[in-house]
Amino acid sequence: MNDEDDARPPAGGTTVRPTADDVVVAALSAGVGGPSGERAGRHPWWAPVRVVLALTAICFALGMVQKAPCYAAQWTNSQSRYSEMCYSDLPYLYVGRGFAELDWPYSDAIQVRDRYDVMEYPVGISYYAFGAAELTHWFSGLPDLAPRGAMSQGQLYADPQVLRESMLFTAISAVGFGICALLAAWLLAGVHRRRPWDATLFALSPVLLLEGLINWDLLAVAAVAGALWAHSRDRPVLTGALIGLGTALKLYPLFLLGGLLVIWGRQRRWRDLGVAAAAGLGVWVAANAPAYLSGRHEWNVFWTYNAGRPADLGSIWLVAKQMGHEATPHTINLVSWLVFGVWCAGVAVLGLRAPQTPRLAQLGFLVVVGFLLVNKVYSPQYALWLLPLAVLARPRWRDQLIWQAGEVYYFASVWWYLGNYLTPGGGGEPGFYWLAVGLRVAAQLYLTVIVVRDILMPEYDVVRSGRPQPARHAFWPPTEPGRLTLGRAP
Repeated sequence: MNDEDDARPPAGGTTVRPTADDVVVAALSAGVGGPSGERAGRHPWWAPVRVVLALTAICFALGMVQKAPCYAAQWTNSQSRYSEMCYSDLPYLYVGRGFAELDWPYSDAIQVRDRYDVMEYPVGISYYAFGAAELTHWFSGLPDLAPRGAMSQGQLYADPQVLRESMLFTAISAVGFGICALLAAWLLAGVHRRRPWDATLFALSPVLLLEGLINWDLLAVAAVAGALWAHSRDRPVLTGALIGLGTALKLYPLFLLGGLLVIWGRQRRWRDLGVAAAAGLGVWVAANAPAYLSGRHEWNVFWTYNAGRPADLGSIWLVAKQMGHEATPHTINLVSWLVFGVWCAGVAVLGLRAPQTPRLAQLGFLVVVGFLLVNKVYSPQYALWLLPLAVLARPRWRDQLIWQAGEVYYFASVWWYLGNYLTPGGGGEPGFYWLAVGLRVAAQLYLTVIVVRDILMPEYDVVRSGRPQPARHAFWPPTEPGRLTLGRAP
């Protein structure tokens, strides 16, 4: 038995109905007839999972529309990418990392390394980007690459054919991201079998809409969703393998092993923990082997780049630096890892002393949010790291909207900051950007406190209690018992 078995279904074993479970959904349903009744029938085709997938597709498509202004300008207008908030790393790295010449990301050839920086991401992202570049060249008619070797990067950026390829590269990558988003939604809908509608919080997320195409983070999000699903199905090997795959895409999925340590430690399932860790290590090693063997120095860049990186966008360290309290990268590394270690120890104590075994999504969320709070960079798309964990840790629209409001506010503010729209008219430091960082941190801490409360007092955990919230609130007229008949048979 795992921790998800404690997420008992409501009486009668039926699927939890969102309008009877969440006051926000009940209020919004007023415009379409109100909450569904106990005898409301099922549509023969539109099952919950299909609805979730359709909503995910719509949300992701709107995210592509949001990037349309930059796509139309081929990402060549440096100011509009900030004013229109449509920035993406992908078209710039197509040239900047050698994909326009189909150079292997881990090539140690002198002529390659003299021209291009090494991909500073984990190997899984580099493989994905190289595969997308191969498809880009194939769909572009396999252009002759020989003349490009005599061109500078600036000339490549300005070349019309290369510009068209960078747009195609971005579009091909986006299709893959959309598949990852759909896969993640499908997996999240299956974690709690009686609560498939919880995945709607992912499907309609403002974070997914605005930040899904900035970088390659959705690849790791799908792996994390898969690990949560595999754990809910009590499959240690698959859980560990997906954590290993996710770690080959981004570092943070590794932190889920801490949650498994607490959960399986409480249950004395040491063998399952060892099997999961071994599977994760095996997958991670297998994924890293091609890059390591083809270019050991290039493979190591991800680690050295992040170790030497100074305080950067979105971090409390950057705010402190701009306030006049600058710290060296070594000091930031030391302090942030010490604080994160203490945070992890606190999460472990919380999990071990909780009245009931916490759920993996709850522990995973707490660990990852602790990492992000003290990390020396917080790119806006990092909110995607929290998304699958947050929606299952606390599947309540009110709490999700409060947290994501902070993320959206920061999303807008960081682009306006980079575009110099937040610079005070009289000069000085960007106080409005500091405010955005502070509000984002406050929103994350708000959701953290709610999740901690649910762990300490399981009766507040809506997944475990199986008790829907009453649909009586300021936005929905109170009804007398037995008088709410919407959706009932006559």
